[in-house]
Amino acid sequence: MHEQIGEHLVWNLPVLGTVHSDTIVTTWLVMLIALVFFAWIGASYRSPRVTKRQAVLEAIINYIADLVTGVLGEEGERFVPFFIALFLFIFLLNQFGMLPFKALGLPFGGSPTADLNTTVSYALMVFVMIQVVALRKKGLKYFGHLTKPFAWLLPINTLEELVRPVTLAARLFFNIFVGELLFIIIASIVTARVKIGVLDLSLAASVVPFFIQFFNFFVGTIQAFLFTLLAIVYLSLAIAEEH
Repeated sequence: MHEQIGEHLVWNLPVLGTVHSDTIVTTWLVMLIALVFFAWIGASYRSPRVTKRQAVLEAIINYIADLVTGVLGEEGERFVPFFIALFLFIFLLNQFGMLPFKALGLPFGGSPTADLNTTVSYALMVFVMIQVVALRKKGLKYFGHLTKPFAWLLPINTLEELVRPVTLAARLFFNIFVGELLFIIIASIVTARVKIGVLDLSLAASVVPFFIQFFNFFVGTIQAFLFTLLAIVYLSLAIAEEH
């Protein structure tokens, strides 16, 4: 295994400076795959027959839509496409790390969400969206919630507001990064041909990556859902009417 933990290929771009090229290329590749995949799903609607791929995708979309409207009410209908896209794309970014592109020496691969730059970007996008929506609905009086229930709580409430995107980004990053880290460690043991006496540790560990990949798939799905759910909850708190 030649992959270094936390190592990224970089581009030095004007204005932007140094960026992680492997993360950018991988993200765009996932975007392309997503477009092709949904075009494939869309093509199935030309037939009157309901396919399994339609049923599975519609179940996911309906679940997210019900979740959004259940938390936000009828006002949440206009946000349904955003949260569906958010969940599906983060899910795909999380799962892309299961494919061994980096292990094959290609200049892309891994989960883009194992890069803090990606998770921070999504968390800030959600944070800015919530602030804009709340300001458009309530105007400057929206910031009045920072002084509730007492004015002297303004610093604490402001800190709580600013910490939300930090926790969103950190939770997603660490869960996906640790999953990839575990896989790299076990793969290194397998390829190193480690023996302890008569025990072939590498051979014994050769089945572990399959369980880790299953675990990573489960964690990636849960984290995509939690990121989306928390974004919905934070939006509901921002636009809720005061009583």
